[in-house]
Amino acid sequence: MFSTVLVANRGEIAVRVIRTLRELGIRSVAVFSDADADARHVREADTAVRIGPAAAAESYLSVERLLDAAKRTGAEAVHPGYGFLAENAAFAQACTDAGLAFIGPPASAISLMGDKIRAKETVKAAGVPVVPGSSGSGLSDAELVAAASEIGMPVLLKPSAGGGGKGMRLVRDEAVLAEEIAAARREARSSFGDDTLLVERWVDRPRHIEIQVLADAHGNVVHLGERECSLQRRHQKVIEEAPSVLLDEKTRAAMGAAAVDAARSCGYVGAGTVEFIVPGGDPSSYYFMEMNTRLQVEHPVTELITGLDLVELQLRVASGEALPVTPDDIRLTGHAIEARVCAEDPARGFLPSGGTVLALSEPSGGAVRTDSGLTAGVPVGSTYDPMLSKVIVHGPDRPAALRMLRAALADTVILGVQTNAGFLRRLLAHPDVVSGDLDTGLVERDLPALLPEGVPAEVYATAALLAGTAPERRATGWTDPFDAASGWRLGGTPAWTVHHFRLPGQDPVEVRTRPLGGDTEVLVSDPAGADSAPPAIEARGPGQSPGAPARARIVARTAGHLTIELDGVTHRFSHAASPEGVWLGRDADSWHVQTHDPVVANLSGAGRAGADTLAAPMPGTVTVVKVAVGDKVTAGQSLLVVEAMKMEHVISAPHAGTVTELDVSPGTTVAMDQVLAVVTPDEEEDA
Repeated sequence: MFSTVLVANRGEIAVRVIRTLRELGIRSVAVFSDADADARHVREADTAVRIGPAAAAESYLSVERLLDAAKRTGAEAVHPGYGFLAENAAFAQACTDAGLAFIGPPASAISLMGDKIRAKETVKAAGVPVVPGSSGSGLSDAELVAAASEIGMPVLLKPSAGGGGKGMRLVRDEAVLAEEIAAARREARSSFGDDTLLVERWVDRPRHIEIQVLADAHGNVVHLGERECSLQRRHQKVIEEAPSVLLDEKTRAAMGAAAVDAARSCGYVGAGTVEFIVPGGDPSSYYFMEMNTRLQVEHPVTELITGLDLVELQLRVASGEALPVTPDDIRLTGHAIEARVCAEDPARGFLPSGGTVLALSEPSGGAVRTDSGLTAGVPVGSTYDPMLSKVIVHGPDRPAALRMLRAALADTVILGVQTNAGFLRRLLAHPDVVSGDLDTGLVERDLPALLPEGVPAEVYATAALLAGTAPERRATGWTDPFDAASGWRLGGTPAWTVHHFRLPGQDPVEVRTRPLGGDTEVLVSDPAGADSAPPAIEARGPGQSPGAPARARIVARTAGHLTIELDGVTHRFSHAASPEGVWLGRDADSWHVQTHDPVVANLSGAGRAGADTLAAPMPGTVTVVKVAVGDKVTAGQSLLVVEAMKMEHVISAPHAGTVTELDVSPGTTVAMDQVLAVVTPDEEEDA
């Protein structure tokens, strides 16, 4: 076994690999860019090496710098994690040439399975069923269009060298096929350095099911059952579980055997995943999609139902050992589900978010496991992938696991950064998810029902309690107790303390509080004037619970500001001017509300700057500019493309008109809500 291993990655996967290295007594070496100098994986490793600036191309994607770090620290092996160079055949070969063990498959297997076209042809020859689609590599745009016409719409465009859903485009209308091909090539080139595409038949309402395989250098190959990965957005998984409710034992065995055949066909060694697309109405008709030649993000659910440590098995295989398990040793016990917690705003089309982690509380212990790369005080930016952590539970059956994961997500607090945790909880309670009637289009199809509606009464109540029980300090540093709006009254019934909270463009919400026995009574009035007592929710650290412990959630307070998080949505209350610069009242009980809920999110960007103005929906880089000042455009016409976290976002014209201002060019780095262009509407002709 190795004595020192370099982890060529960052974030939660680096922390997870380091954990197993520590358990095995193996010295761990972390690498970091300037953006990650204070990151958790750097703190937890035995030693750490700076490998360059924040840009991934100059740090985590630099083969030369990674190999130099391994040489300087005496590492004998390199674990690539997932993403970055994990499926880069040149990196695997460079490690081997440098005398390092690459903890993954041989470069030849990575190269073969990394080319989706060659991979399909190889596994097809081994008897594995494949999705009907184009054949041959290096197809031109015209050849792709012809192949799509022959297959029939709808079709799926896929980067041959890609993975993770990046660059994939579902096309239902042949009229836009050429534009979608161009966009897919750009994203593939940006993400993988290769814009080769293939086209496949699209299976409506498909299930995404994958099989975990393990192989050693002695000819042994086993599978560890399947994972259901059908809950996705933008072709990227958000919830994964094992086993799948769709498969019976016969189909599971058949798909497992097909996955083993696929692994053998490319001379695979190590841990890998064979992905299948499965028609929901006919599970026995499954098709090979691709093989991921690395450890998957969702590997923990397999670990929990099998009791195996996949990273440990990777290390043992890479060191030359034979697999310590046979097919007869593998038992699937209980049910495991994983949720990916990402820095993104579901209400704004899952656009990446950012900020500094002000407070952090992550569940762990018992049947709950959190794989995370976070620490309080660390900034989250848009330089890398938006995934922050994974919350995983293991229950005796699927209904129990669903309940446990929803509860665990409620215990997950990442204050200061907008996350999708609340969205994930609502998704797990969706009737089709509960029943197991899943498909890869469920999230997009039912997205409006999965978004929060307004600000919950619990948040208003908590804000009022904080505002009333935490008086401001005076300039002298002395706090006057009579400044606390507690409602206390000498010798009489406590008085109501009234606070008003305003959402931009809406009537104020009135919240009244008063002490009552050992608790605090709270009434929240809607704009129509009706009173209601908000549901009680348990207080959870690290925030204190002022006034009424049964009602407070996680909170933070600074002068003039309150920040409260509930169900993964962060609500900010500011006793100051609104973002538009309009004062919302000079009374001490008037608060302006800023929240990431849909009712306010649509006031940012173009909506806030004016109907004619196009603003950046998130921090990123402008990659394409299709117009110039003076150009006439039509409503909905694509004008610019902004890329963030390896995802493209098209900026379209809000109406027909003329481009009268254009403030960016390809390569421009932009901040969220930065003005990109202005489209002045055409004057209507006289009737």
